[in-house]
Amino acid sequence: MTPVIDRVLRSFISRGRLDVVFADGTRRTYVGAPGPVAAMRILYPSVERRLIFNPGLAFGEAYMDGAVVPDGCTLYDLLDLLMTNSMGTGHAGEMVASLVRYGKRTWTQFNPASRSRRNVAHHYDLNGALYDLFLDRDRQYSCAYFPRGDETLDEAQEAKKRHIAAKLRLDRPDLEVLDIGCGWGGMALTLARDYGARVTGITLSEEQLGVARRRAAEEGLSDRVRFELVDYRAVTRRYDRIVSVGMFEHVGVGHYRQFFGIVHDILAEDGVMLLHSIGRNDGPGSTNPWIDRYIFPGGYSPSLSETFAAIEKSGLWVTDCEVLRLHYAKTIALWRERFAASRARVAAMYDERFCRMFEFYLVGAELSFRVQGHMNFQLQITRSIDAVPLTRDYMLDTERAAALSCVADNVEEPLAVGGKAPARRAPRRKTAKTGG
Repeated sequence: MTPVIDRVLRSFISRGRLDVVFADGTRRTYVGAPGPVAAMRILYPSVERRLIFNPGLAFGEAYMDGAVVPDGCTLYDLLDLLMTNSMGTGHAGEMVASLVRYGKRTWTQFNPASRSRRNVAHHYDLNGALYDLFLDRDRQYSCAYFPRGDETLDEAQEAKKRHIAAKLRLDRPDLEVLDIGCGWGGMALTLARDYGARVTGITLSEEQLGVARRRAAEEGLSDRVRFELVDYRAVTRRYDRIVSVGMFEHVGVGHYRQFFGIVHDILAEDGVMLLHSIGRNDGPGSTNPWIDRYIFPGGYSPSLSETFAAIEKSGLWVTDCEVLRLHYAKTIALWRERFAASRARVAAMYDERFCRMFEFYLVGAELSFRVQGHMNFQLQITRSIDAVPLTRDYMLDTERAAALSCVADNVEEPLAVGGKAPARRAPRRKTAKTGG
């Protein structure tokens, strides 16, 4: 054990208790105010040195390599303690590293079309079977919505789509909808099948594109939904509605004004957009270096202040803002359970190091919403001041009517706006398997 890391940990642990067994067998206990309790073993002296200078990157890498292991507790217990304490003053090495990350964030989030394509492929072009193991049947890889709090994952993701559809105000058939960052197609297919829209979904993931197109063909919706491998900056035609779920985190802070400028240009005069994104409650920051390197290169969770500043300069209106606080924490907790249940299959698909990487990602992501001020926000955006009604009652009425329809039919089959049946509806799928 080096004296430096001992001093660092003594100043770092201000809440809870951390027991550490160092590489030379030395045992130390670090105690602060009442809080979480955990223990860990550090297996190599080189890890101790790296943890001093860049713990945000080094700790995750050490866990992936099996060089740091929880001792008599779970990874969740250990990260809960460490992430809770990281919200304090921290230590000199991490403070310097954080300042450097913030200073160069414009470069790390510089995402021209070619770089965006590579960044998307890094995570979303993984083996599709991996996502089937822990996501819901519709492969919604974003925050679910829990109106009661006890929904299953599938129920909560269906509720999320109803929640978003209500805010889009799909008040007439055959509205032209653009889905920016359409993923595996679930939202686009839902809007076409259940709300009578004509949808164009765009993605930069070839894996997602193939699955989405196959799903549209299998559901008989290819005449109402099309999917394209297109960057949002290449879109020029106008749409009645725009929806974007879980994509804004990949835009990059230096591109926000461009993003909303394009939205302004391609949204119809009476059009409505719904933007759903992860956000941060503590103001502008930077992305954790381990997440940036291993999970979402070029990604960033924006603050509302950064987002609103860009919208204000675009000439658009924010007509509604909702903050979803713990909904993503509940979502990821369900993903973690499903991933753990299928861990052996993931290890056979990849390897043990990949499993540890993904576990670290899921645990850290959940805790970022529980103890580090992350949340989700949904912004309803328009070009015109009078594009939506004066009050938001229509959203609640539409969503409740859709939920009641699902209960009555005993299937997830929402109604269109105002409780009216959509103009055209393809047959619902009858099995849980979607092929994506």
